Amino acid sequence: MKINTETIIVDPHPLLRVKSEDVPLPLSPEDLELAHSLMQYVRDSRDPVKAEQEKLKPAVGIAAPQIGINKKIFAVSVDMLDEDDNVETIEYLLVNPKLIAHSKRECALKSGEGCLSIETEYEGLVYRYERVTFKAFDVLQNQEIIIKESDYVGIVLQHEYDHLLGVLFYDRINKTNPWKEKDNATIID
Repeated sequence: MKINTETIIVDPHPLLRVKSEDVPLPLSPEDLELAHSLMQYVRDSRDPVKAEQEKLKPAVGIAAPQIGINKKIFAVSVDMLDEDDNVETIEYLLVNPKLIAHSKRECALKSGEGCLSIETEYEGLVYRYERVTFKAFDVLQNQEIIIKESDYVGIVLQHEYDHLLGVLFYDRINKTNPWKEKDNATIID
């Protein structure tokens, strides 16, 4: 299965608002192919040459509902700097994720969020939990795992998880004051 900008559905497509269904484990060959195709899209989209050749928009994550398949599967690949300023790639290919714990404290990206499935620009702060814990089956590790992430990686996980719930990032923007900073929330550059 090949995913590109022509296979990604865009808002207001009704499938983006449908809650996704659990995926039976062990994964069927079809679901395994879907999962790997999602991860391949994210990886390839961050390679400027491949992105141009294959018509890919840069992404750090994509969820199955974004290609019209309402199954609880999403892929995330984020480059982060470690303590020594080396680039570390954090990747998850999750099936049936469940948010099992989160901080009370929130955070948001200073520049707001974007999405492959949203062509209209929505400006504003998108508040999410600063720290999250997910339980999921990770295809990359071929096992059920517990994930604890915070800040940017946590935001990306929550963004993709929202797709499985039929929620889009702009649903979380304050309608009357989109750039209002909340007390005790961290704004990430």
